[in-house]
Parts: sequence; C-alpha cells; structure tokens
Amino acid sequence: MASIPQSKGDRGFKKVMKRFDMTLFTVTAVLVVDQLAASASIGTQSIFWWIFTMIVFFIPYGLITAELGTTYPEQGGIYGWVRNAFGAKWGARTSWLYWINVALWMPSVYILFAGIFSQLFYPEMTLWMQILLGIVLTWLTVWVNAIALDIGKWVPNIGALFKVIIMMSIGIGGFYYASRNGVANEISLKSVMPTWGASLAFLPVIVYNFLGFELMSGAAEEMDNPARDIPKSIVTAGIIIAAFYLLGTVGILIALPVDEIGLIDGLIDTLRQFFGNSQSGTAFVYALGLMALYTFFANMVTWTVGANRSAAEAAVDGDLPAIFGKLHEVYKTPVSAAVLTGIVSTAVIILYGFFAGSAEDLFWTLFAFSSVVFLIPYILMFGAFLKLRRIDKDQPRPYRVPGGHGTAVTLTVICLLFIFQAIFFFIFVPGDLDWGYAGSIIGGLLVTILVGEWLIARAGATQAALTKN
Repeated sequence: MASIPQSKGDRGFKKVMKRFDMTLFTVTAVLVVDQLAASASIGTQSIFWWIFTMIVFFIPYGLITAELGTTYPEQGGIYGWVRNAFGAKWGARTSWLYWINVALWMPSVYILFAGIFSQLFYPEMTLWMQILLGIVLTWLTVWVNAIALDIGKWVPNIGALFKVIIMMSIGIGGFYYASRNGVANEISLKSVMPTWGASLAFLPVIVYNFLGFELMSGAAEEMDNPARDIPKSIVTAGIIIAAFYLLGTVGILIALPVDEIGLIDGLIDTLRQFFGNSQSGTAFVYALGLMALYTFFANMVTWTVGANRSAAEAAVDGDLPAIFGKLHEVYKTPVSAAVLTGIVSTAVIILYGFFAGSAEDLFWTLFAFSSVVFLIPYILMFGAFLKLRRIDKDQPRPYRVPGGHGTAVTLTVICLLFIFQAIFFFIFVPGDLDWGYAGSIIGGLLVTILVGEWLIARAGATQAALTKN
C-alpha cells in the first residue's frame, strides 16, 4: 500500500483564490479559443462529437476531478494525487510530463498568436519574426508567473471574460449571418452523424479542449475553501465551457465552408465574414481579434501557473531536482520552475523554426507532440482515483462521485478510453497515415520520457545522499 503523506503544514501561502476566481481560472484553462477552428475543421460532424464527448467524457471527468480535488486539497494537484496512489516516482513522472507539456505547447500557442497578429496588422511578417514575437510572449508569461497570485490571477480572470465575449459574438453572429445569407455548410441530422475518415484527425482536439478541471488544484493551498468551492466552480465552469464550445463551433460552420477553415486563419476569417468590411465592422473585428490574442496569453498564464506549482511541489518532496522548487522569497510563487519553462519554450520554438515550412505546420506539429505528452498524466490520474478509493477509503470526502464501486470503475474506464483514442489519433492520422510524422511524435515522446527519468534518478540520488548524511 502506498503511504499517504501528511500535511506539510503552513508554508506561508496566501489564501487568494475565491470561488469566483476558481471558476474564471477554469473557464480560461478549458475554454480554448485557439483550438476552435481545429474543432470546426471536422465539419458538421463536430456538433455530434461535442455533444457526445460532453455527455460521455466531460461530465464523468469533472465528477472525478471534483472528488480528488476536495479529498486531497494539497499544493501540486495532480502530482499529489498520483503520488498518494502510486508512490513518489509515479508522482514525479506525472509532474514532469504535466510540466514539460506546457513548455512544449507554449510555442505552438504563441506561433498561433503571431499568425493572427500578422493576419490583422502585419501581413508581411515572416516565420522568424513570428518566432521572435513568441519568445517575447514566453518571457512575459514567465514574469506573470513570478508575481503574486492575487495580482497574477487577474490575467486569467479577464481572459475568461474575453473568451465569453468572443464565443457569444461568433455564435450570435453566425445565426444572424445565416438569417441573411444562408449557411455555408448543411447542418442536418444526417450531416452531423459521424463517419470514419481523415476528419477524425481533429477528433482528439475535442477531447483535449475539455481537459483542465484539475489545473486549479495545483494551487489548492492558495484557495480560500477548496472543499466547498471546487465542486461548485467545476459545475459552473463546466456549463459555461460546454455551451460556448458548441455555440462557437456552430458559428464558424455557419459562416465558412469546411474546406476553407484554416487552423490559424479560421477565427479571423469567420469574424470578417460576420461583420463585413465596413468601418464599424472592421473595428469590431480588430477589437475581437485583440481579445482573442489576449486569451491566448491568458491561457498560457493559467496553465503555467498550475504546471509550475506541480513541478515545484515535486521538487520540494525530493521527487524532481531541487532547481524546480525555488519559490519567490516574498510572493511564494514557483519562480524557478517558471524560468525553466521559459528556457525550454524558447529553445523549442527556435528549434522548430528550422524545420517548419509555415506557421500552420509549426502550430500543428508542436500541438500534436505536446498533446500526446499532456494526455499521459491523465491515465495516471484516473487510475489514482480508483486506487485511492481502495487504499484510503476512510479519508473524508467532502464531495463523492455518485454511485458505488461499479459506477466509479465504469466512469474511469470510459475516461481512459477517451484518453487512449486521443493519443492514438494524434499519432496516427486516419485516412492519411504518415509514418514519418508518426515516428517524429513517438521519437519526441521517448526522448521526453527519458529526460524525465534522468531527472527523477538525479533527484532520487540527491535525496538518498541527504537521508544518509
């Protein structure tokens, strides 16, 4: 049986995250505007997949996360849950993959940022200029991570508001546009039914877009009342997220033919289609475009806040090298982990600049690779849910997933199947099997895992030496 660690005591964290902040934090983390075009690229079938995934995966995932977050409200979130269930090394592996994913994902988000910025303001912007902009944004993200959370939390809070405005504009604008011009794609019961084909390459994006409920638990010891607020914030955020994902996707499909939806250009093309080229319409497009750019930045701030805290906790426990664990002396923020994120992200974005033929190529390659890395910790998290139910059954659970053991097993298996299919389709694109592409994703994943194992071994050796002395 894995031993459940005792509380580390009061370490000076300020209780600055209220239920309102937690709800907006989660909306910012999960409601991802930059992936909306990729989801719509599936075609009208995406409407079915949004609804199906929401009912079969999103709700069970939210329930499981609510139980884990309220039962084990400790700094580090997912790292602590896996460590409690499977031991220190598996907790360290979870923390490493969760943290490194963000550093690998950040370049793709900021290349998308640069692509939309170029589309709006500077069409002549070259790939290397976009990469330079991405590097600047990376280090601005690091700076926000280093400042006090009661200040930094307003970046995602404002981002959540902007996301709601953008999604409402796309959804309402889509229906208004259709009433005047007709729809660009047929939306009927027959057209929304799923079929097997190359469009399934984007299906994992829908699963990916629903992940992030556990992120706020990375700052559990900075929450005012996690046992009370986590379930309520998950329910509120979940309703907002599901409604606006569906509304935004339908809005894009109404405006643009599927074969004209670009991974980078789709959002701005849709807004221009809705609001036209008049002076007021152009101004509104620019305003929404700027809001979208801000949400990309807010999204990265949100994910780095959670991931850096998980890595810092692993370092404090001796499961990752101590360099990850240095906190800001005044603000108690994981400044060292944040700086390391910036270094890795900068190196990756420069490296991929030499191999990508266009911003869209760079965006998808980085996104697919980082997504596979990102999804693996969820396998361990769902496993930890069942294991902790068994080995720590006497632990008070302020919130408990309804139903007995059979229900818990069923929901866990369903969630795991969704994660496994997402990993598979990110690597092996249906209808367009490219072994070179698949090999690069698998090779990158193996290198990432091996680097993590080396870091974990170093941390273990250091911890053993300290214990011996």
